[in-house]
Amino acid sequence: MNGNKGLGDDRPDRRPLALVLAANTVSIAGNSLTLIGVPWFVLQTTGSAARAGLVAFCATLPVIVSAVVGGPVIDRLGRRRVSIASDALCAVAVAAIPLLHFAGVLRFWQLCALMAVAGLLHAPGETAREVLVPALAERAGTTLSRAASFYDGASRGARMVGTALGGVLIAFLGPASVLLLDAATFGVSALLIAAGLRGLPAAAPRRAAAPVSLRAYRAELREGYAFLLHHRLLLAIVLMVMATNGLDQGYSSVLLPVHAERDLDGSVDLGLVSALFGGGALTGALLYGALGDRFSRRTVFGVCFLLCGLPRFLVAAFVPGLQPLAVTMVISGIAAGMLNPILTTVTYEAVPDELRSRVMGAITSGVWVAIPLGGLAAGYLVDGAGLTTAFLVTGSVYFLVTLSPLTFPVWCGLDREPVAGGHAPGPAAVGLSSAGPPLPSAGPGEPTPRP
Repeated sequence: MNGNKGLGDDRPDRRPLALVLAANTVSIAGNSLTLIGVPWFVLQTTGSAARAGLVAFCATLPVIVSAVVGGPVIDRLGRRRVSIASDALCAVAVAAIPLLHFAGVLRFWQLCALMAVAGLLHAPGETAREVLVPALAERAGTTLSRAASFYDGASRGARMVGTALGGVLIAFLGPASVLLLDAATFGVSALLIAAGLRGLPAAAPRRAAAPVSLRAYRAELREGYAFLLHHRLLLAIVLMVMATNGLDQGYSSVLLPVHAERDLDGSVDLGLVSALFGGGALTGALLYGALGDRFSRRTVFGVCFLLCGLPRFLVAAFVPGLQPLAVTMVISGIAAGMLNPILTTVTYEAVPDELRSRVMGAITSGVWVAIPLGGLAAGYLVDGAGLTTAFLVTGSVYFLVTLSPLTFPVWCGLDREPVAGGHAPGPAAVGLSSAGPPLPSAGPGEPTPRP
């Protein structure tokens, strides 16, 4: 039976949304294997936290590049095609790492280069899937906030499964073999998108786009950034998430693996605490989807960001043993799980569909700016000042950043109703905030965090 609606058929069709959720889940589960496997591989083969941070830098810097320039490309090629191509090419890049290793010819610079290629290709596919959520929610007959919660909950669940499985598989198979599984997940994701989005208008190329030229491309790219440059709430979000993403990258790619290697029981404990955080985040996302509309977005956002930040840094630094860290990671995960549904809903309400690929590409580039530096700085901080000092410094900065939503009035915009139809004004009226009454122009803003 065809999953697409027929002419004049207004019945809800949940199949496209379900298949996109499944594809994203499989892809992110595989990514979680890499996020544990690669740092562990570097620590085992080199013993250097700084080199682990350098690999993280190489993997994340290209994401910013592709996010900065990729929005118009997604519109022109179509969200379905970009998602399929992105996953297929990432599968090749990731599979090359273990294949070269098994052949005995893998060098450190090759590992860095292949991780950079995977990072460059992965972001457009993830953005292409994410910008489809509003159209898929409407097609499925569900609310935007609920679809955003489902999308984030599926991502959180995938991270939980991927990290737990990754820790065990690394212990039994080794990190190189685990990367082959990640490559396979990219292939499965590409097949699901190919099957699930065939004939979906929102996933097709933009037919009205101007002829291909450098001038037209620059104009389309500028439209996305111009929208963000005039939206104060999105500015506040991007600046905050930019900082916390960088600190989180240092924690997950360097500090926590080094802590697991030195003070815990190796990769199994690393996978366990990461999975507990992911399980808590899944629970938090689902709780927000069920109950979130009853509470102030600003209050939930501010309190949850405080809970998911500083505590896990302090416990890892000063409280010995696995159990205290495991409990803290569950609580922090529940709090973190409530953040993305709020921010993605606000973004979908603020950005009109015709600008969504470009704006979301700009959003991704903004919140990823500090991520490459986070892993790099954490690696050198550990080697230079020690692990405990690194935990204390990054946790303290995290705490100061997360005071922002409870301090500055611009965050009141989280609780304001969107303009009619859930869309923000177009480029001719970008001085108006879609989250409430007219606001003066501001600076850049971008919200698709991955706390």
